Amino acid sequence: MRHLLDTRTLAREDALRILDVAEDMRDTQSREIKKLPTLRGKTVVNLFFEDSTRTRISFEAAAKRLSADVINFSAKGSSVSKGESLQDTAQTLQAMGADAVVIRHGASGAPHTLATSGWISAGVLNAGDGTHEHPTQALLDAFTIRKRFFGEDSRGRDLAGLHVAIVGDILHSRVARSNVWLLTTLGATVTLVAPPTLVPQDVSAWPVTIAYDLDEAIATAPDAVMMLRIQLERMNAAYFPTEREYSRRWGLDAARVAALPSASIVMHPGPMNRGLEISADAADSPRSTVLEQVANGVSVRMAALYLLLAGERPTNHAQEEAR
Repeated sequence: MRHLLDTRTLAREDALRILDVAEDMRDTQSREIKKLPTLRGKTVVNLFFEDSTRTRISFEAAAKRLSADVINFSAKGSSVSKGESLQDTAQTLQAMGADAVVIRHGASGAPHTLATSGWISAGVLNAGDGTHEHPTQALLDAFTIRKRFFGEDSRGRDLAGLHVAIVGDILHSRVARSNVWLLTTLGATVTLVAPPTLVPQDVSAWPVTIAYDLDEAIATAPDAVMMLRIQLERMNAAYFPTEREYSRRWGLDAARVAALPSASIVMHPGPMNRGLEISADAADSPRSTVLEQVANGVSVRMAALYLLLAGERPTNHAQEEAR
């Protein structure tokens, strides 16, 4: 298997394999010399049709720490913005000898198209496609939860017995979708908390509980509360009355953090809208894992690239069915 396109079809053993390899990668990042020779001679292309400085830098750092050559390709201002198709771009990358393509695209399914089209022989890694999925974000979130709760004994462990509340703009969030599938595959219980207008129509098919009141959800004592960014740029309708009203009813503030169990953690995939979905007090509290998530993201993406290009490859059943 040669691609990582989603978490919905990622088997439990493969998810654990990625997380365990990420543990090994994390251990190397505390050394004075962080670079490994593992992917020397390999070429990784970051193909970003959507802006995302954080994700691109994370993948770039991961590839460079494995000694891969990195090409950053931004579609903004390139021939793509002048009408070049995904096929033309893929064939250009094939001619350049790309071994892996990290793709972020506004259209749901674009990474799957690239992986199954036959246009390119490189491994494809989904860095976010439309409102579909963002698998490495979910993997780094699961890695962070596992590390916080199980510490150095976390290798090989799943998340059984843990309860995660995902709060906010579920409708537009590929992070929420990837987390729902991965967290439940790893044995966690997931509750989605949002205004009714920000809950997807197909959510009845998801393995989750739905709640509309954040205070009631906090009263169920979740182990982790994951706040999602309100994606104002994707909203062309009034999904809630005002930003102040949203913050009052669904924002995480100091009082709500204080109401959580003492061991609960606060997560956010970033970038944060401080004062909207999360207050500065909550974002900067000792319970917050925001900076840990950023650091862990590099280790998880190192693991994904390693398994894609050098090691045992994770199985993605959707790919086997597509072939």
